[in-house]
Amino acid sequence: MASQCTLADEEIGLSSSIRAPLLHNHGQLARQRGASFARTCFNVTNALSGIGVLSIPYALSEGGWISLILFFVVAVVCFYTGLLIQRCMDADPHIRSYSDIGEFAFGYKGRIIVGIFMYIELYLVAVSFLILEGDNLDNLFPNLEFQFLSQTIKGKQLFLLISALFVLPTTWLRNLDGLAYISAGGVVASVILMCSLLWIGVTETGFRMQGRVLNLSGLPTALGLFFVCFTSHAVFPTIHASMREKIKFSKVLVISFALCTFNYGTMAVLGYLMYGDDLKSQVTLNLPAGKISSKIAIYTTLINPFAKYALTITPIALSIEERLAFHLKRSYSIQVRTLLLLSTVLMALSIPFFGYLMAFIGSFFSIMVSVLFPCVFYIKIYRASSQRNQFEMVVIVGVMVTGVLISVVGTYSSLVQIIFSL
Repeated sequence: MASQCTLADEEIGLSSSIRAPLLHNHGQLARQRGASFARTCFNVTNALSGIGVLSIPYALSEGGWISLILFFVVAVVCFYTGLLIQRCMDADPHIRSYSDIGEFAFGYKGRIIVGIFMYIELYLVAVSFLILEGDNLDNLFPNLEFQFLSQTIKGKQLFLLISALFVLPTTWLRNLDGLAYISAGGVVASVILMCSLLWIGVTETGFRMQGRVLNLSGLPTALGLFFVCFTSHAVFPTIHASMREKIKFSKVLVISFALCTFNYGTMAVLGYLMYGDDLKSQVTLNLPAGKISSKIAIYTTLINPFAKYALTITPIALSIEERLAFHLKRSYSIQVRTLLLLSTVLMALSIPFFGYLMAFIGSFFSIMVSVLFPCVFYIKIYRASSQRNQFEMVVIVGVMVTGVLISVVGTYSSLVQIIFSL
């Protein structure tokens, strides 16, 4: 998700026309230098390795063992739509961002629609970061409370507020290069988390074949969480544009999706074998308290949100500042970012359900951005050639219909669960 923020941040400074001379010159520079094949593989893998790794075991427990088949189907679908994005970019050398694709296909309205979905998704991801911090810190330091005037603040709410206070100064920074480097450790964090879970399973809980074969009522939630794991398509155009040998981007997608599918799948199976239907929305909440391996896993999990929160919220803040002409005044900028943080805190306190929120993000926003938009844009851009390739058209229409059905059912299910859990 951090890479998505970098994308959105970059787009704020773009001209409304994707054929601006600045972009042309930048494109020439990128072709001369550009990222290597290995670096691009790391960037895409890092983009795909998000906080979905925490909820993937819970997703499997919601859907049952057979839902693993759907997990791999989701991975293949998202990989295919990633290829469609690459083909859309190949249609014009000036396309360098997701919003550029939207504008190339549908004009300025296309850019606006893509931007709206991207910013709302970023905002909800920022909310989920705070929920994650509150849940895991409460697991590390249970029964901690604080007396403020006549009010007693304790548990998740206390740690959520503490996390917000620590995060606040980072949102005021204009230059987030340092935080970007920290957030790039997402791939390493995912590996450490998987190794910690494996170690706990071997030395503590053991692996017991348990759980349901299939749970139809939990499938919508499971599918929404599966999509969260593979939805970094908004950043693919930027990574593609920065690549030295763009023709090899499809190979990058193969390698990155294979690595992330293995990582997510292993986490899901390990977690479900260890805890079965007792899995919580974040697998770190199931880990035994006091164990070194548990602390390593949880601390690793906590590091990235602190850095990624600022990267996530900054594109939204910059957009607001540009609209209100506040970007030239430092004090106004601080006010905007502080109010944004407060709004996400209130949202996190109102909807403290990590699993349901992530399922909603995956079912609605992630499917729109990573499944439906690429298909629609591809059909619009290549409408002449797509008529000649009837088989591919059938595949794309099938993907779109399936995506719409999953989105409607998953969004309804997650919203009902959120409402009834309030």
